[in-house]
Amino acid sequence: MLDCDPNHSLRLWAERGPLPPRMTLLSEVSESDIVRTIQKHDADGGIVIVDLEGVASRLVSRAISQADLVLTPMRATTLDATIGARTLALIAEEEEALGRSIRHAVVFTMTRTIESKQHRAIEASLAGQGVDIVQPALMERVAFSALFEFGGDLRSMPAQGRMEGAIDNASAFARAIYQRLTETAS
Repeated sequence: MLDCDPNHSLRLWAERGPLPPRMTLLSEVSESDIVRTIQKHDADGGIVIVDLEGVASRLVSRAISQADLVLTPMRATTLDATIGARTLALIAEEEEALGRSIRHAVVFTMTRTIESKQHRAIEASLAGQGVDIVQPALMERVAFSALFEFGGDLRSMPAQGRMEGAIDNASAFARAIYQRLTETAS
């Protein structure tokens, strides 16, 4: 995992507890070495996750240019949808510059069990524009935010709320992402 967000959220998480097995974290990756770093760690066929700031920048563009899949997280609010639309526009610009399509999807985060009218409208608008939407969304769960308190993963941290629900949600989400990555590789 490459922590390229200036807030260094991944580094904060990693400092709280042991990383899950087979996972490493690099947090000092600059725009001048992002492409080389991604290519180096992608050479063995492993998955490289790059956490980026949610604004257009040269670093973001360079990372997108190397991506097999770009995930745009957003809460189901008008503000997040507006900001997310900018990211989708940046991906389209990169596709045009590279002359190839870049697989991308929107991930709704911090969702509630009962979707609001606003959530349904935003999702319908995105789907109507042909935007891939990852199902399931990531629910608002105590365990997800507690990862930044305890580090590690959902199976190794002390129980927080309904852990089975969080584990089930995270597992289904991971399967949906893995499916997209294997479809891209085919």
